[in-house]
Amino acid sequence: MDVILREHVDNLGQRGEIVKVADGYARNYLLPRKLALVATEGNKKQIERERVTVEARELEEKKVAEAVAARIATVEIVIARKVGETEALYGSVTSADIAEALAAKGFEIDRRKLHLPEPLKKIGEVDVPIKLHREVTATVKVKVVAEGSEKLEVRS
Repeated sequence: MDVILREHVDNLGQRGEIVKVADGYARNYLLPRKLALVATEGNKKQIERERVTVEARELEEKKVAEAVAARIATVEIVIARKVGETEALYGSVTSADIAEALAAKGFEIDRRKLHLPEPLKKIGEVDVPIKLHREVTATVKVKVVAEGSEKLEVRS
């Protein structure tokens, strides 16, 4: 089935492109989520009309994402967890924990935008990429410390 993409879809195409996809993928995923339209002449004209406003909005979103990325680059997140004798965490630090710490600093970032391959399970410092926009990725420093030691670090 040929469809016109209304939004950028990873591993498929950009907005406005006509792509051939499986009927089930179009019917069950793309069309219900309004990510695509069936490729007809009327829909092609509609997409052309929408293109100008969407390009302007896209440019504005990119500028905002770049500004947020610049602010996030200066932030360091400190998360305290209980640790064992081998400095391994009893729990782990997940993307939800990092998103919550960012929210405490004034950044409302969805946890799904954090690209953490697996939860952090050791003490240390890690750079975590955040995909703010399709073309803008910021990096935040996450420092995992032993519970009780973060008070000492803040004072020094």
